Amino acid sequence: MITAPPPPPAIEQPAPYQLSYGVVAGIAAPGTRRVIVRVGKRTLADRPLQHRRFQLRVVLPSAETAVQVITVDRAGRRSRATVQHVLGTGAAAPRVRAPHSDALLAREIRRLAAIFGSTSAIYVQNLATGAGAAWNARATFPAASTLKLPIAVTALARSEGTPAAGSTLDRLLRQMLTASDNAAANSTERYFGGSTSGGSALVNAVMRSLGLVDTEMYGGYELDAVGDPPRRLEGGIPLRIDTQPFWGRGKKTSAYDLASLMRAVWLAGGGRGPLRTAQPGFSAGDARYLLYLLAHVRDPGKLDREVGRLPGVRVLHKAGWINEARHDNGIVLWPGGALVVTVMTHRAGGAGSSSDVLAGRVAAAALRRFRG
Repeated sequence: MITAPPPPPAIEQPAPYQLSYGVVAGIAAPGTRRVIVRVGKRTLADRPLQHRRFQLRVVLPSAETAVQVITVDRAGRRSRATVQHVLGTGAAAPRVRAPHSDALLAREIRRLAAIFGSTSAIYVQNLATGAGAAWNARATFPAASTLKLPIAVTALARSEGTPAAGSTLDRLLRQMLTASDNAAANSTERYFGGSTSGGSALVNAVMRSLGLVDTEMYGGYELDAVGDPPRRLEGGIPLRIDTQPFWGRGKKTSAYDLASLMRAVWLAGGGRGPLRTAQPGFSAGDARYLLYLLAHVRDPGKLDREVGRLPGVRVLHKAGWINEARHDNGIVLWPGGALVVTVMTHRAGGAGSSSDVLAGRVAAAALRRFRG
């Protein structure tokens, strides 16, 4: 008589269409004695199991993959479950680190800003150590599509559960972020705020709850000033205004605000940081889902201009541009590490490809410094 194998394990992490820091967790059937984790033909873990619940950490490749969990009972019978569309980071789990200035990187950042010539703002931080550098980080710029990231954060904080694949909110967020669609951004604001003005007010409130005061959403997107006083965090990465572009009134933000929000999303994916505290509705799963979407943004040639060609390196980002301004804001992942980098530029006569070149050079300089 052939006995049927036990039920497959119920996997809680990782989840499909989410970034994973390498946590594999779930519940096995009664009588399970071993749990095995595989990616392709590689066995990443093979551990004894004393209880039904399991949680272990593995190093997933920094690529989109399928994770297979195999359980073995006392009779040697195997059951398995597979999670598709998991984006591994190859990096360590998020940790809260106090920012501190890296003198060598700071000099290189200032040099690159000087070569660019026109107004720019830069903020870089190693997410594992807190070391970083900044230039003109509190100057406010026309924000363009970079504010689609705080729109997404606000939508997820105010929704019930992480969006299911193919749901209305999932479709809107994918279109807004990966294709930078303005109509989808306006629809997303209406989805959680009732109108673009109502949605913008909620976006601004979320940013203020994180202590980010340089950002103003200011209504929806079209379909076809003097900055705040200088401020410096003692002992941290310098935060000041070195040169403020003048461009009138509208959506605005700073390199510091964008980088801080991106860092907060990264930390929230591990259940840590200010976003989880200030916005309890924004879950760790929401953060990992959002990071997965940012890894699939179709906007090459900016932060990833140089580092995107390197093996094992991946860039998660959201750029924005209008005629006189070009920006990019993202996380650079490499095996064993991660950094946040934000580059904003403004040129009254029109920002062009030199802005993208600057973003690429800054990301490359930071990666060289932190990866060693």
